[in-house]
Amino acid sequence: MKFHNDIKVFGDIEFRGECPSEAAEAVTFFAKLRREYPDSYGKIATHIRNEGLRTFYQATKQKSEGMVKGAPDIIIPARVAFVCELKRQDHTRSKWQDGQQEYLLEANKHGAFVCIGLGYVGAYEAFIYWKDKKYLQNDK
Repeated sequence: MKFHNDIKVFGDIEFRGECPSEAAEAVTFFAKLRREYPDSYGKIATHIRNEGLRTFYQATKQKSEGMVKGAPDIIIPARVAFVCELKRQDHTRSKWQDGQQEYLLEANKHGAFVCIGLGYVGAYEAFIYWKDKKYLQNDK
């Protein structure tokens, strides 16, 4: 898997081997975030479901309702949004879906904090980096 120079990667890009699926990593990330920040970030962090098989009618309807191709796995709306695409810890076992890189690059152009997290550990490392950089006005 190739990474764009304008998108920061968190996690060990050299790791190779057995690792959980992206879905399992997302479950772990959100569980940890909601456990550690139940009254703040855990309340607003979201995963927009835009993958999976659907009929032409379903895809057309969902697009008209606001679904965007390539939306990332983790979004935390804030003064500077946290926008993270979660990939497997061994990124060679992941692939880019249509529109994902374009979405990240466009969000980056508009001032979001954009990254790729390799596994939940990489995604959480990115979250802590974002949070500790004091991107949020009333960070507590």
